[in-house]
Amino acid sequence: MARLMNIGFGNVVNTAKIVAVVSPEAAPIKRLVQNARQLGKVIDATQGKRTKSVIVTENDYIVLSALLPDTLGKRFCVNFEDAKGDADET
Repeated sequence: MARLMNIGFGNVVNTAKIVAVVSPEAAPIKRLVQNARQLGKVIDATQGKRTKSVIVTENDYIVLSALLPDTLGKRFCVNFEDAKGDADET
């Protein structure tokens, strides 16, 4: 079952497809985002705010979020614990 995680402003992403959540400040990440933009594989979920995290998905899509990577990491862990609890109940 797909678990969705809120990445800000009512936008959600499937946690099963997330490979990494990183800060956009490093040069390699900036290049990654630029290359994905050229390929049309960037989903901008910042609602016009400053990008604070970059979510890399397993199908090579890049999702930009206005929330900090720490915030998204905590939300991911909560979703993971909930999913683990659901599996234990069955």
